[in-house]
Formats: sequence, structure tokens, C-alpha cells
Amino acid sequence: MRYASTRGQAPDLEFDDVLLAGLAADGGLYVPKTFPRLDTVPASTAPYQDFATATLKPFFGDSALAAELPELTKQAYARFDHAAVLPLLQLDHRTWLLELFHGPTLAFKDVALQLLGLLFDRALAKRQRRMTVVGATSGDTGSAAMEALRDRANVDVVVLYPHGRTSEVQRRQMTTIPSANVHAVAVEGTFDDCQDMVKALFADTAFRDRHGLSAVNSINWARIAAQSAYYVAACARLGWKPTAFSVPTGNFGNVYAAYVARAMGAPVAKLVVGTNSNDILTRFFHSGRMQSSGVVPTLSPSMDIQVSSNFERLLFELAGRDATRVRDTMAGFRSSGSFDVSPAELKQATDLFAAAAIDDEATIAEIRRTRAATGITIDPHSAIGLAASRRVQLDPDLPLVSLACAHPAKFPDAVERATGERPKLPAHLADLFDRPERITILPNDLNQVRSFVDRVALTKSSAA
Repeated sequence: MRYASTRGQAPDLEFDDVLLAGLAADGGLYVPKTFPRLDTVPASTAPYQDFATATLKPFFGDSALAAELPELTKQAYARFDHAAVLPLLQLDHRTWLLELFHGPTLAFKDVALQLLGLLFDRALAKRQRRMTVVGATSGDTGSAAMEALRDRANVDVVVLYPHGRTSEVQRRQMTTIPSANVHAVAVEGTFDDCQDMVKALFADTAFRDRHGLSAVNSINWARIAAQSAYYVAACARLGWKPTAFSVPTGNFGNVYAAYVARAMGAPVAKLVVGTNSNDILTRFFHSGRMQSSGVVPTLSPSMDIQVSSNFERLLFELAGRDATRVRDTMAGFRSSGSFDVSPAELKQATDLFAAAAIDDEATIAEIRRTRAATGITIDPHSAIGLAASRRVQLDPDLPLVSLACAHPAKFPDAVERATGERPKLPAHLADLFDRPERITILPNDLNQVRSFVDRVALTKSSAA
């Protein structure tokens, strides 16, 4: 099992190396040279851990970590507070809600990152290595990564997030972790600025080698693979028949994981991309042009993104796996802010993907509508998935699974505005607003961020 960069100028790697590398050395993203097929599909009544093991194992190839998967998945999902791990709730005759937020930080990022934290631990121990995880977050990845990697002896974590552009709950989940090896950095810019800085740090070969940089956001292939498991599980629970999924989407990683599940053999029939007013993806699927514009703050801050990094992986497939074409396209996009695909490539994309943009007013309306119709309270991101699924034309005979990506208590202001009630945090986070914060605020300046990482990582390494 080998992995290639979407830009074609980095060496092919095996799974363990891809796990620890994150971003390819040429700035591209790793993808399997060929997509593996599912060896087996657990029974519909199997525990979620079995689906995670069955889905992930083909990606490991000859990795020694493959033998540890059953134990690691069991350990990772023991921290989820629902007996089903990821419960599937029926909303009406054809619509289900897949709740992905029962992990420790109340967001879907926990599903992959609780497992990745364990994989990092085992891989680093086997190699007697230390690494520094640097990531960008629009709100949820940061806390999930910090929670998964806190207090681990061989890992330092630096997470960049846009100052003032997350919910207060999201911010406090990052800034109240007391562990010495994790650092939340508020950058005076947007998520796209934070993401650009992370990519620039990875592109600095000397810096990357000095700190053993790795990534846990969705540029890391292992995270995509781990997320693909819940699409396999949902299809199995609904009878392994053609199924549509609606996915609230910012960085394109979550919905791309569904593409991966389909490539492995899962009966994923249609994918609905739900965006907020930062609608670069919706505009692409309607026109064939990727055109970035300014980021505007919304009630769904985790999706306030205009550069969807994981789209590069889909572009690689649309371009017939032509790495030179992808490399040239991404270079042009960086300089001009736009690129186009051919009509044939757009048709290939829209045969599977549909898209709709949901603004704040429609998001509030969907939270209110879902509560009135079902009694279930959803967060703004989950509302976008449900609302988008009704904006596009879907085969009425397809069962539809809409992803609930965050607990409503992570976004209490929006939920209260819609329902008149302020959702409460679960018991393990009930004192979140009383915990002391550690906040580092830096200007939107790559050199200052680089100096900060140098300082905290080297200090920790010296102490070790």
C-alpha cells in the first residue's frame, strides 16, 4: 500500500510515513496510489469499532500498526458518551441524522483524532522519535487535536486559530487545556491565513526537519481514512443500499471522506455539499470555476473558509491523476485566486456532488424547523447540512443521511436565537467557563508564528 502526492514531486510513502508526515514535501496531499477495496463489511448490528477497523485496515498495508487496530479503535471510542458511539437518528420516512459529536470535545473531529492520537503514540514509540504537530483550525479541529495529544511525551502541539472568529465554547476548549505540550495561538487574521501559515512552515524544509513537523487537520491522509469509516457504517446500518449523504462542508475533508468510502465499495450514491455564505464550493459545483473571495463571519464559524485544501484531492481525480496538471492549477490558484475545470470534468464532479449555500437566516430557520418537527436541537453546521439537502434535487427513493457535526452547546448563541433556549454543556464540560485560559495572540505574520513554534518546541525538547 503506497501513497503518492497530488503534485507528483515528493517520494511515494507507506502508511506510517504518511501518518507522521501529514503534508507532502512538495506541498501536495497524499492519496493512495490505488484505492483499496473493503475486505469485509461488518454486520449492521456490529459495534462502531468494528467498522473503523474494517475500513482502516486496507489502508495500512504492511504497517505493524495494522495488528493493533482492533485494540486502538476500542480504546479510542471508549471515550465517547453514547453507547452507539455515532448514533443514527431517524427524522422522517427517508431522512436520518448521523450524530458525530459524542466525543470529548463535542465535534466530529474527535472521531478521527482520538484514534490518530493513539496511532501517533505507537508510531513514534516504535521509531523513538519526537514530533511537533502544527495545525490550523476554524474552531473544532484545534480542541480535538489538543485533547487527543495532551500530555503525550513525544508530541508538542501548536494550533493556530483566527482571533475572534470562533465561538466562545470553541475558544475555551482550546485555551483551558492546562497540559504543557499544547499551545493555542490566536492569529489576527482568518482561517485561510492560518492555513497558509501552516503550509508555509511545512514548505520550510530546514524548519520541518528540525521539529519533525506533522499535521492532524484533514490534510493528513490518516484523518480522511478514519472519517470514511462512518460512511461505511451508516450504509451498513441502512441495509447496504444506495444512500445519499448531506455534509456541511468548509475544508472539504469530511465530504471527501465519503468519496473515499465510495471508492472502497460503499454504496454512496449522491453527496450534497452544504456551505454557508462562504460559498466557494457551492459556486464551483454550479459553474466549474473555483474563485476565492473574502471570508465573512457567520453563525457557522467552522465553515468560514474560502480555500478548501482537500479539494485538491478531488481535483487530482478529476484531472485523471495528472500531478503536473494539479501542480500547475494550484500554483495558478495561489497567484490569481481562481481556476476552471473543463465541462467534462465538471460533469464528472456533479454526477456525484450537488451543492447549496445556506445563509445565517436560513440556518436559524432550519434549527427552528427541525426542533418543531422532531424535538431534536441541532447546531448551525448541522442545520446547513439538513437545509442543503432540501435545496437540491435528490432521487426521492434514496435514503438520506445528514451529518450532525457538532453538539448544539458549542454554539449556544445561535441555538438560543432560533429556539429561545440556551443548550447546556455536558457534565464533563459544565465548568468550562470557570477554567483559567492560556491565550497567546500573535499578529498575522509568518515570522512571528515561526519564532513561537521554535521557542515552545525547542524548549520542550531541551527539557526532555
